[in-house]
Amino acid sequence: MLVMFVTFETRAAVEDAEIAPLSAALAAVPGADHTLIHRPAVSHDPYVNDGAPPALVLQIYFPTIEALESACVADGPIAALPGLLGSLAGASISHQAMLVRRFPVPDPVFATPPGALPGTYLVTYEGTAENLNAWLSYYIAHHPGIMARFPGIREIEITTGLDWCDALPWRRVSAMQRNKVVFDSPEAITLALNSPVRHEMRADFHHFPPFDGRNTHYPMRTLKV
Repeated sequence: MLVMFVTFETRAAVEDAEIAPLSAALAAVPGADHTLIHRPAVSHDPYVNDGAPPALVLQIYFPTIEALESACVADGPIAALPGLLGSLAGASISHQAMLVRRFPVPDPVFATPPGALPGTYLVTYEGTAENLNAWLSYYIAHHPGIMARFPGIREIEITTGLDWCDALPWRRVSAMQRNKVVFDSPEAITLALNSPVRHEMRADFHHFPPFDGRNTHYPMRTLKV
């Protein structure tokens, strides 16, 4: 599975009335498997505070590179998405295609309250590793196993970089890795991040192979299309 990230950075907020037409447009993207619409939420991490999350992050999933590239043409439905979001006019938009790795959790059944949305903690490693193979090998072998011990965790996903072709009119970025951990609610993110498991995560962080660049952590509430 592959995923195209589209990130809108601005101080403005998406209007609720824009979500329905955005969802309909995303559901109609040819070849897409499904899409996640992430909007800002609030949680507390005892180790980091990276400020306000992006105004909107889309994750558009595809089964193959051919399907992804076919959808990312200059006059296609993905390129047209900003036209549905007048509230985010002038936003800085970036995008990146990545390879998806998913990891098991003890209990993947959501217990999100009716009318609410799950909480997602999006983490991005924007820089580069001194030895990318060593970095990924260590991270994938060690970190997801600790993540899976977070209380109430429902999903773990790690995405890594790949080469792709597109004609989208936005800035291409090349984060070496992104993580997505999902809980029943943004409040459940805070409970997990203030559990002993978060201290295990931080201790393992100090064993990572050398890398540079910043890594960001943002709580979001997530709608699946």
